[in-house]
Amino acid sequence: MNKLIFTLLFSIVSFTALANKILVPMDETQANHMKAYGIAYWVLNQDESIDWMLNYRGGSFLLPARTGIENELVIRGVSYQVISDADALKFEELLSSPSSNMDMMKLETAPKIAVYSPKSKMPWDDAVTLALTYAEIPYDVVYDDELMNDELSTYDWLHLHHEDFTGQYGKFYQSFRNYSWYIQQQKDYEASAKKHGFAKVSQLKLAIVKKIQSFVAGGGFLFAMCSATDSFDIALAANGVDFIDYMYDGDPPEPGAESKFNFSETLAFENFKLRMDPMEYEFSDIDNTESRRERSLNEGNDYFKLFQFSAKWDPVPTMLTQNHTQLIKGFYGQTTSFKKRVVKPDVVVMGETTAANEDKYIHGIYGNGFWTFYGGHDPEDYQHRVGEEPTDLNLYPNSPGYRLILNNILFPAAKKKKRKT
Repeated sequence: MNKLIFTLLFSIVSFTALANKILVPMDETQANHMKAYGIAYWVLNQDESIDWMLNYRGGSFLLPARTGIENELVIRGVSYQVISDADALKFEELLSSPSSNMDMMKLETAPKIAVYSPKSKMPWDDAVTLALTYAEIPYDVVYDDELMNDELSTYDWLHLHHEDFTGQYGKFYQSFRNYSWYIQQQKDYEASAKKHGFAKVSQLKLAIVKKIQSFVAGGGFLFAMCSATDSFDIALAANGVDFIDYMYDGDPPEPGAESKFNFSETLAFENFKLRMDPMEYEFSDIDNTESRRERSLNEGNDYFKLFQFSAKWDPVPTMLTQNHTQLIKGFYGQTTSFKKRVVKPDVVVMGETTAANEDKYIHGIYGNGFWTFYGGHDPEDYQHRVGEEPTDLNLYPNSPGYRLILNNILFPAAKKKKRKT
């Protein structure tokens, strides 16, 4: 009996010594893709490095074999497999082979995350904060005060909440100007502008946009969805030119405002035309919402396709497109997608809807930093409307649309490699 116990104990110890890696698959076998990203972030926060296996089984993770990590995987319901060090070495050889479109990306430090969002409750949710909360990834909410006090430099990654950087309060005037939340929002924004020494909200928002632009140029990571994408670039192009009507800032637009726009400082878009009608729920012709409706796209046939990149030659877009499917359900927003003709030629298109001739998911470099724009409001709510309840992500633990958001959150943790192109 003692001999049997000794043999069992010896076997367990021997297995533990060999099994010193944990494989977290990210293909269709994963029970909860979104929680898996949270696990990866949690491990990084324990001062442990991990390997992101690009283009291997949907972008799987290789974690250190620790009892605490295994316990956390079980608690969060994430699928995993304990493997030997020898098998981990085989994976490394497979991924590094010149004949494979795969690679191993070392993730080393958990990025510090901020979400630019008003502190007051608005009648809409935000996909990124929903994803972060569900994945159990910590973040700080910052807004005008924090950015004007130059606190942004303490963060690595910034998400722009559903936001209007033009100072037109989301162009909700026609539909919601008599609603209490809209009236309060305008009061709050005007008070903030006055507090920071600006006569108009548009002037404060321009200052905020320039703070964010400097953050990216200095090496920061920017992620934006919905109206925060195009309104950001519109504010940069205008650079203080008054194109806003009186119900938003108290006076009419200046004559020939649009002709004074400068596209040289914008991140993603150029040669776009404004929609200056204050009663219209649209900022410019960057957004492709109207065009796609004319093409009879609907919830049943609306999909966008992810491009596949070379893991060894283009590791950045490869990281940002890791998924268990290349075809993802489309979804609307105030800014649903981007017309191809206004996207700058140096922008990397990572996802497009061919049927609508539009870009959905784009990425670029600015200075020493990176930005990613993702069209639409909520990947699991096709046409989310103001006032609707937030999406319950317990119903969508394997959402490929939400996975794109979480790819961006882990991206700053990657050990930088020299560009090969």
